[in-house]
Amino acid sequence: MTTKTTKPATAAHRTQEAEGALKELFIDEMKDIYWAEQHLAKALPKMIKGATSDELKQAISDHLKQTKNHVARLESAFESIGEKAKAVKCEAMAGLLKEAEELLTETEKGTEVRDVAIISAAQKVEHYEIASYGTLKTLAGNLGFIDAAKLFNETLEEEKAADAMLSQVADTVNEAALAE
Repeated sequence: MTTKTTKPATAAHRTQEAEGALKELFIDEMKDIYWAEQHLAKALPKMIKGATSDELKQAISDHLKQTKNHVARLESAFESIGEKAKAVKCEAMAGLLKEAEELLTETEKGTEVRDVAIISAAQKVEHYEIASYGTLKTLAGNLGFIDAAKLFNETLEEEKAADAMLSQVADTVNEAALAE
């Protein structure tokens, strides 16, 4: 008995149906992260207010500025593929932001432990965004949306840098929390 192996579809072998389904998924993912970025922009000021460490406050403030740019960049990506920018609730981000809010209420104000909790919540958000933008960049490239792929790559690199900054801040904050 022989088994038939199938090769991945190359550009020449793509079906319109498959490409249409992939484009639909791509657009759905864009709508998802668009909602996520908009709501993250509203949540970050609460994290800044709740933080004790000046270094952490600055890192989150810097990322808030980037997040606002990410929203605008997503709008440009939608435009580049001929779609209207539309947000659809991102359940994953909603859950991550709810968890962040709970951590703020469950930790004592003015403590380094609260800062550790904020960093934890923020890095979970960053990792979700890194996964999302990595997927979007790849799908955009596969679908031939070169301008969108470039926009997603730019955001992906900023998200990775934000995560690295949070890790750097965590080194200091974690030590301080142990000394409290």
